[in-house]
Amino acid sequence: MTSISELNSIPKTKKPSDSAFKQQRLPAWQPILTAGTVLPTFFVIGVAFIPVGIGLLYFSDQVKECIIDYTDCNSSNYYDPNGLPMKCADVIAKTPKPSVPCKCDIEFTLPSDFNGKIYMYYGLTNFYQNHRRYVKSRDDNQLLGKLSPDISADCEPFAFDANNTLIVPCGAIANSLFSDELELHSKRHNLKVPLLKTGIAWPSDKNIKFRNPEGNLTEVFKGYAKPKNWTKFIYQLDLQDESNNGFQNEDLIVWMRTAALPTFRKLYRRVNHKENGFAEGLLAGQYILNVTYSYPVSAFDGKKRMILSTTSLLGGKNPFLGIAYIVVGCICLLLGITLLIIHIKCSKSATGMIHVSPTTPYQE
Repeated sequence: MTSISELNSIPKTKKPSDSAFKQQRLPAWQPILTAGTVLPTFFVIGVAFIPVGIGLLYFSDQVKECIIDYTDCNSSNYYDPNGLPMKCADVIAKTPKPSVPCKCDIEFTLPSDFNGKIYMYYGLTNFYQNHRRYVKSRDDNQLLGKLSPDISADCEPFAFDANNTLIVPCGAIANSLFSDELELHSKRHNLKVPLLKTGIAWPSDKNIKFRNPEGNLTEVFKGYAKPKNWTKFIYQLDLQDESNNGFQNEDLIVWMRTAALPTFRKLYRRVNHKENGFAEGLLAGQYILNVTYSYPVSAFDGKKRMILSTTSLLGGKNPFLGIAYIVVGCICLLLGITLLIIHIKCSKSATGMIHVSPTTPYQE
């Protein structure tokens, strides 16, 4: 039997154990790249990718969009000393929370009929929702309806108000919630276009990631503060629909899913096609966009847009994927043709290669 002293005297080694994995004796496959395998691969990829890219571009072109930039729209209820309408951006720059909201009306024309399902988006430019501190600034337990003073430190400095009252919902993402209100009127029908507030968020988000506490929301959220930039409390986001209120408000849920790029769009409303006059979509003609302007973007040189869009079999308008497939396919075809020419001109014949030996002199 080996004693402890004898065990301590055994020299320690850093040599890996004699296993197939650590000694790299596992079976492996290493492809041999020859002209017979590489050239067909390039041609197959090129022939396959180009038609796919053309198809993607076709479906993307079927989507119709109407984009209205209303960043510098003129107010319909605020005027300067000369009686000229002021820009709503200037109004809220002077008074961030005016007692009377700034409103502006923008008339535009749909050049053609928008058939099928119509969606309204809002778009922002130069807004970096992908900043690391911004993305982390939320408390997922709170959004699940678990109201507790022990919240995530990531919510700071948007966790408590000046009176040390817990903010619900806390964090920078919720504090910067998009607050403009957009409405659409059809001059042709002299009607307000019916817009739906629900069905705009991912079902998995609304049913799993965002939950309201049990009980009457007004009573449950009483005693908590609202985010600094909000004009309403969490239980007042949609007073007409209890299922679309509180943490399960779909405008809030859509905003909390942060964008990857500084220029982005988010789904705002769906056109209700069950109403008379809008069953087939939006007909060509004159429309008026009514904006209740409250979301400031001039501080970061941003832009705001309203987008009306149809959809295709593959979703919204996005030509990038189709272009990428076509470019990759063309590159593969070009490489295949180039390598084929090089192979034909510069490769040795099979007959000549048979007679090559270690003593064969090198010939250019």
